[in-house]
Amino acid sequence: MGGILLVISAAVIIVVTVLLFNTTDNRLEAAQEVILKNVGIDELGKVQIHVKPTDISPDIYVQVWGLDGELQSEFGLPPNFENKPFDESALPLDYPTYSEPSGPGWHIRVLSIPLQKDDHIIAVLQVASSLEVVDAARKDLTDVLSVIWVVAVLLSGIVVWFTLGQTLKPLGAITETVEQINRADDLSRRIPYQGPENDEIGNLVGSFNQTLERLEALFTSQQRLLADVSHELRTPLTVIKGNVDLMRRMKSLDEESLTSIDQEAGRLTRLVGGLLLLAQAESGKLALHMKRVELDLLVTEVFQEMTILAGNKVHIRLNEIDQAYVNGDRDRLKQVFINLVANAVQYTPPGGEVFLSLERIGEQARIICRDTGPGIPSEDLPHIFERFYRAEKSRTRRETTGFGLGLSIANWIVERHGGRIEVNSQEGKGTTFAIWLPLYSNNKQPDTQKTPGTTVPSKKLGTGRSGSQSDK
Repeated sequence: MGGILLVISAAVIIVVTVLLFNTTDNRLEAAQEVILKNVGIDELGKVQIHVKPTDISPDIYVQVWGLDGELQSEFGLPPNFENKPFDESALPLDYPTYSEPSGPGWHIRVLSIPLQKDDHIIAVLQVASSLEVVDAARKDLTDVLSVIWVVAVLLSGIVVWFTLGQTLKPLGAITETVEQINRADDLSRRIPYQGPENDEIGNLVGSFNQTLERLEALFTSQQRLLADVSHELRTPLTVIKGNVDLMRRMKSLDEESLTSIDQEAGRLTRLVGGLLLLAQAESGKLALHMKRVELDLLVTEVFQEMTILAGNKVHIRLNEIDQAYVNGDRDRLKQVFINLVANAVQYTPPGGEVFLSLERIGEQARIICRDTGPGIPSEDLPHIFERFYRAEKSRTRRETTGFGLGLSIANWIVERHGGRIEVNSQEGKGTTFAIWLPLYSNNKQPDTQKTPGTTVPSKKLGTGRSGSQSDK
């Protein structure tokens, strides 16, 4: 503010000074024109001025100096200039010039004009005017602008100090709250703010609170992850250690103990592999090799493999299959389908059924896996895609028991393919998983071709319906 006012003040002073000098110069030029019209030369060759006081302004002073330095004529001579040129340095010049001589108590503007006769300079005419009014006006203007500058800077400083003090006051509360959070390690606290939410401080507080919320979620997730991993590692390690101690006491190798050790080591390998896969996925290091995938062939392949693995325990049925193409990683998609079918087979009682189907709906492909198992409790449905989460808390641990990582991995893979997983379940009536994937956009989909399946009746997947009524 001060710098801008200084520039403006300097510009105003310069402009006013130039205007005042132009006015003075115009008056000097007008006076010299009148004088030149009334100039004569006497018999001695000296220049004489025949001007009446009313012909020019009373504050105009005139001198005519000969080449020999003699004052030949004068008009309205001011004090201190008797027998003294207005500007002695301009007398030898042979061209008109303006000058601005000054001294103690005086300051004048002088127009010096050489007078010629027969192309020879015979004298020098000097017309002068006092600049006291110009100096006074410039001084008064400078004083006024200085006062304005001081007042404006003080007022603006006070206003800015008060405004910023009120505006930045919430930052003190933010700093205090953050320090309290750091001291107490309490990420559940949030920064209070009573002002508008859409201003700069409101946006800052909102961003801080969102960051605290994410940090709390990450910290809680980390704690849960450590607890779950510790729990999952403890059981197989305990079994391995127990069998090793047993064989050491027996001083012989026991086939049953070795089998148990091998099984638990396999469980540890699967656990570490699942964790590594999730870590790579979340860090962005898990690359997906995207290409056109013939989805109907992939679903049929999964059906054939899982039918063999299921044996006589569960009957896997393949309902109608539409021909569909998607852009994706074939191996990862197969991993998702196998995981869903394996879960359905694992938790479906002997003699139950698992149904697979593929259907094109608009610009998407829908893959459905439905079982006739015990279903998932409604309170567990929102959490089934969380790592290490198992809906059946009372489930006893056995060789085929999972770690709660499969659905988390499957959900990540489907999301990276631009799709989503939906689940409907009702206790005692089974569970239905529906995977939605966008169709391959750069290829025209062929006409729908249905693959005949079993005699199981077809039913559309409906939002909010039970698992037993939501698949074909």
